[in-house]
Amino acid sequence: LTYQSAYRDTSPAHIMIAINNLTYHVGARTLYEDASLLIKPKDKIGLIGMNGTGKSTLLKLIAGQLTPEAGSISKGNHCTLGFLNQDLLSYSSGESILAIAMQAFAEALTVQQKIEEVTNQLATNYKSALVDKLSELQERLEQLDGYTIQSKAEALLVGIGFTTKDLDRPLKAFSGGWRMRAMLAKLLLQQPSLLMLDEPTNHLDLTTIQWIESYLQGYDSAFIVISHDRQFLDNVTHKTVEVANKQLQVYPGNYSYYQATKADQIALQQSIYKNQQKKIQQTERFVQRFRAQATKAKQVQSRIKSLAKMERVSAVDQDTPKVRFNFGTPPKANKVIATLSQVSKAFGSLELLKHTSAQIDRGDKIGLIGANGRGKSTLLRIVAGKEPIQKGSVQLSDNVSLAWYAQHQLETLNLANNILAELQQVGAHKSETELRTIAGTFLFTKDDIYKNIKVLSGGERARVALAKVLLSRTNFLLLDEPTNHLDMVSIDILAQTLQQYQGTCIIVSHDRHFISQIVNKIWYIQDKQIKAYPGTYEAYTYAMSQKQA
Repeated sequence: LTYQSAYRDTSPAHIMIAINNLTYHVGARTLYEDASLLIKPKDKIGLIGMNGTGKSTLLKLIAGQLTPEAGSISKGNHCTLGFLNQDLLSYSSGESILAIAMQAFAEALTVQQKIEEVTNQLATNYKSALVDKLSELQERLEQLDGYTIQSKAEALLVGIGFTTKDLDRPLKAFSGGWRMRAMLAKLLLQQPSLLMLDEPTNHLDLTTIQWIESYLQGYDSAFIVISHDRQFLDNVTHKTVEVANKQLQVYPGNYSYYQATKADQIALQQSIYKNQQKKIQQTERFVQRFRAQATKAKQVQSRIKSLAKMERVSAVDQDTPKVRFNFGTPPKANKVIATLSQVSKAFGSLELLKHTSAQIDRGDKIGLIGANGRGKSTLLRIVAGKEPIQKGSVQLSDNVSLAWYAQHQLETLNLANNILAELQQVGAHKSETELRTIAGTFLFTKDDIYKNIKVLSGGERARVALAKVLLSRTNFLLLDEPTNHLDMVSIDILAQTLQQYQGTCIIVSHDRHFISQIVNKIWYIQDKQIKAYPGTYEAYTYAMSQKQA
């Protein structure tokens, strides 16, 4: 049974983007084959699918950065595109953050420049023609709302996380994640009729994600967003497009609607498959039993023909694997894992922590949350012993064995190793069969384990690095943004693994759904102090909302 789109958009309203019978390959791999999709004004689309299925490629095809091998992608006459992709992380410029954002108002800036030129001419050459020209330019600037563009840009940049002091700093002075924010601000100010966002939440903190959610909820035009943050998708989208089986399957609802509908589809397909298999078996038994009887020859031939003509229903291919490997019980630690006493940490004049204390108990699964720049990753490095402190102390219990995961550890993987060899570095106590099982748990199946690290995508390298951390037989895990670069299936696998983990962990993450599945305690940094909330993420958010009410 082949499922067509769960929803077919056949209304006659104006179409912004029409994708018809798209075919596209990467090397020998087919990403799309005769795939079609219509995007209409005001569509709020979440584009989902496993890593490697071609989500980012689709946005590049729509943007014209890539060319279809077959089929077509047509754009409406008045459709304007704005595309935020991960390549912008490496973009650099000496211009200020404010100047970058204000590039969104290209025509207004041009008119402003012309007004300045005409004004300068009038200072020495007062002609009526120049006066008329100045009047026309000022009228055009007013039509473009050009007198408010700077205040609009400043307000949006502050909303997206920059301080007022940051606005005059050059773009090149910021990290890749902050550069991405500046480019996002520029796109939002341009207000294209179709906004395309590729993992916009990867480098944002919870506060900024919630701000972006609010902005997109009020966005008057269409957008299509790739994200692994299911709560974000639930909050901003009303249509879901799944890239699967080289096709684009459309569901008229957010991610939760997609999940429920997909589950119903799978249950229906499984039921039809079982019924058909039962019918096939009964028919084959009849044929075998009466094949040699002349009196049944006509009926036997009829059954054989019916089997030959039957359109076979495929068995359900589940794409949400469950963790089947037990990583074992870590060495037992003391009741108190670590103690932070009167810790102070500053970078120059920037003071992050001041005389703050905290305790980590055995069995704690702590979610460390809060705005970027408050010191979350720094605190994690301090606990790991990777970051010196100015005052105070950090004491780990004697029998604590610690493993630390951060994004830079993807760069420490040996590019010459294959996946199996890389896992063997920390998993020498495991047999090759066990390591294959672990690799399979992290979606590396069959001959995948012989792939060299250098040919893996960022998401695949992240899965290898996470598998190494979990193989390290430690009783204290520190995980800094472990869901970045992972697709939803991989995030589910990691969540299941950490649910089973019997040790202690601290997790820095902006993924609310991921955090809510794992943690039993919340840490946040406020007024340079570590604050602890002894409960789940849902309980914490409810308590905070009550406090603000």
